[in-house]
Amino acid sequence: MATYKKKYKAESKKAENIVDESEFETAGVLNTLDETASKSEKWIEKNSKPLFYSLVGVVVLFIAFLAYNKYVVEPNELEASNELAFPRKHFDEAATAGSGIDSLLTLGLEGADGKYGFLDIAEAFSGTDAGNLANYYAGASYLQMKDYENAITYLSKFNSDDKMLGPVALGAIGDAFADINQQEDALEYYEKAASKQNNEFTTPLFLLKAGKTALYLKEYSKATSLFTKIKEGYAKSDQGKDIEKYIAAAKYAE
Repeated sequence: MATYKKKYKAESKKAENIVDESEFETAGVLNTLDETASKSEKWIEKNSKPLFYSLVGVVVLFIAFLAYNKYVVEPNELEASNELAFPRKHFDEAATAGSGIDSLLTLGLEGADGKYGFLDIAEAFSGTDAGNLANYYAGASYLQMKDYENAITYLSKFNSDDKMLGPVALGAIGDAFADINQQEDALEYYEKAASKQNNEFTTPLFLLKAGKTALYLKEYSKATSLFTKIKEGYAKSDQGKDIEKYIAAAKYAE
C-alpha cells in the first residue's frame, strides 16, 4: 500500500529566504557598527592630544587641591586653633569673675602682648573653623558688654550645625534684639533657635522665649502654639514644668 509523503520544498525555500534576509540585516548592522567604530577611532585619533591634555589638567587640579589642603588649609586651621587659646582664657575667666568682666572681655576681643583677640582671628583666619568660632565668641562678648549692634553683627557671621552651639548663637541674637526692644526680630530668631536642632535643652528653652515674646506682641494664637509644643514634646524639661500656666494665659488673652 502506497503511503502519502508531504513535501516541504516550498516552505524550505521560504525559510531559506528568511535566513538570507536575516543574514543581510545582520551584515547591515555589523557594517553600521564598523562605520561607527571607524568614525570613533578617527575622532579619538584626531582629538587624542586635547583629550590627553584635559586628563592631565584634571589630575593636576586634583593634586593641587590635595596640596592646598595639606600645605595651606590644614596649617591655617592649626594656627588659628592655637591662637584661640589666649582670648578664650579671658572669655572663660569673665564667666566666673565677680568684677572687671568688661576688661576681661575686652582683652579677649582685642588681644594683648602680641596675642590675637577674637576680632583678629575672625579677620585673619576667615574661612577656617577657628575663624568662624571667633565670630561666635566675639558676638557673645559684645552681648555681655551690652554692645548689641556688634553682638548681632558677629553672631550673624557665625554658622554651625552643632547640636548646642548652633541654636545658642541664634538665641543670643534673639536676646540682643529683645534688649533693644526689637521684639519682632527677637521672636524670629527665637523660633529659628528652637527649630535649628531638636534637643531637650535648647528647643524648649527657645520655644518658651518665643512664646513669651509672642505674648508681648499680642500674638496670642502663636504663643499658644509655641507653649503647646513644649507641653507635647518637652513636658519633662525645666520649661515644661509650669507650661500649663503659660498656655492658660495665652488662651485667656485671646
